Amino acid sequence: MALYLRIFQYFRQFVWKTLLSIILMAVGVGMNLLKPWPFKYIVDGILTHQTNPNTDSAKAFINHYFGWTSQAGAILLLSIALIIITIFSSMLSLVTNTLLLRIGLQGTLKLRTDLYSCLQSLPLKYHDARRSSDSSYRVAYDSQSIQTIYNKGFSTIFSAMLTLIVAFIIMVKMDWKLTLISLIILPLFMLSMRYYAERIRHESTSIQERESDLLATAQESLSSIRMIQSFAREAFEIDQFHHYAKRSLEANFRLNITSTKSALVVGSLMALGTSLMYAAGALQVLHATLSLGDLLVFASYLTMLYQPIEQLTYTAWALEGAAAGAERCFEVLDEKEQTIDLPNALPLEKATGEISFTDVSFAYTAEKTVLKKINLVITPGETVAFVGGTGTGKSTLLSLIPRFYDPCMGRVHINGHDLRELTKASLRQQIGMVFQETVLFSSTVEENIAYGCEGATNEQIIEAAKRAKAYDFIMGLPHGLKTHVGERGGHLSVGQRQRIGIARAFLKNAPILLLDEPTSALDPETEKIIMETIFELMQGRTTLIVTHRIATIHRLNHIIVLKDGAIVEQGSGLELLARGGTYAGLYHAMAH
Repeated sequence: MALYLRIFQYFRQFVWKTLLSIILMAVGVGMNLLKPWPFKYIVDGILTHQTNPNTDSAKAFINHYFGWTSQAGAILLLSIALIIITIFSSMLSLVTNTLLLRIGLQGTLKLRTDLYSCLQSLPLKYHDARRSSDSSYRVAYDSQSIQTIYNKGFSTIFSAMLTLIVAFIIMVKMDWKLTLISLIILPLFMLSMRYYAERIRHESTSIQERESDLLATAQESLSSIRMIQSFAREAFEIDQFHHYAKRSLEANFRLNITSTKSALVVGSLMALGTSLMYAAGALQVLHATLSLGDLLVFASYLTMLYQPIEQLTYTAWALEGAAAGAERCFEVLDEKEQTIDLPNALPLEKATGEISFTDVSFAYTAEKTVLKKINLVITPGETVAFVGGTGTGKSTLLSLIPRFYDPCMGRVHINGHDLRELTKASLRQQIGMVFQETVLFSSTVEENIAYGCEGATNEQIIEAAKRAKAYDFIMGLPHGLKTHVGERGGHLSVGQRQRIGIARAFLKNAPILLLDEPTSALDPETEKIIMETIFELMQGRTTLIVTHRIATIHRLNHIIVLKDGAIVEQGSGLELLARGGTYAGLYHAMAH
């Protein structure tokens, strides 16, 4: 129940539209309940010639309202009345369904936006632990569950319950004994509903998880198609995809078999109840205690009684399947953002570039400490390089500065402010970043360069491209700055993508620059050219650079050597080389 209450929070703003829908549904239900009566009056008032107490009212109705016309005319008018009732009922249903569909889609839009917004704000630790395809599946597909719950749940339950209640009252007034006979199967309905609801919910969850796995497999393989083909692993990847597709198929098959079995049970129970009513009703007609018209009306209302029960049964199962998707959505929304802005967080107006680490320790998990008691002061405009073996915490140290993570212990300061006292947006505006792999979006070169500087002019973009030594190759592209770079920049070389990333940093013009392995994926010749551009970018900025290429930073005055998450050496390249310690070992290893 708590889950459904939470879902309906997404529809609070549509209260008045929902109330209007309720009124229209109620009128529509009333019109549906009138449908059997024109035929009853035709049967009992015109077609039936035997006289009994049960046909007097119908005959009196015909004589009073249609005495001025022939029997054929009365039949025609009653048939037209049935058409009018049906058309009016259908129009009400169309308006109601359109209104409810619009509300359901608006609720889905809000949930999707909330999910996407939540995923954007969750820390990298969350994304590192989960596949992006699973998050995408929840945003694109699981979010549709609340529309199912609202449209199939709310509208079906309300109209079915209203029809059920009114039909039951009418049937009791017509013949309470026949009504009781018809409802003998109700306990069996309830038991089957409960039994199959639990199975459908479990199997729906299984489908969603396996569909997510299938999407992940397809997405990962297609994004790595170059490597797959280079290693001739197409057959292996096809087998992998077939395996996950088969698992999804089996889950779908189990759910559909369960649904088919449930439909068989429900249909059999309805047939049992209907046959009992027909048998009892036919005996009453034979004994002249019930007219044929009344039996036909009663049979129509029995259908109206069973149909809502059947709808409620199927709706309960559909809701269980949708609830599984909704729970997966709320799992994301319930994740806590770990690097939140404090209520009194201050905006960082202009960073001088002064950065300090005080007793900073960090661990991704309780068992894995990455940084240990880091103490470091970086002065404005200084360039500091971090070197060390793989897994020593270099990139993690850089990630603390833009608050991708918060330290488990200790503090990081900029301009004398603890980073947790500053708003993340203002902090990150003061930081430019160039990564090992430049991330480009499937848009134009121009839009990718301007990504970190909203509102940049064309002149500013061109100037940034020129300073990054990217302008010439950009102008050689088919449409220059308007050229689409393809998915993840696939139409460009690694060096070209890196230059666009550097142009992006030039355009942002932030006082702090973070460089994480900016040339590790490049060949030596391209690296030399790119580094010349990077050194120009570093001018006048506080720069922190992580690299395995010792020769690239050997001439810097401040080099930090990390080992097992701790600072073991620091100084200029020449000083560290002369000491013959860890740095010297790395230097000589690279030289050979």
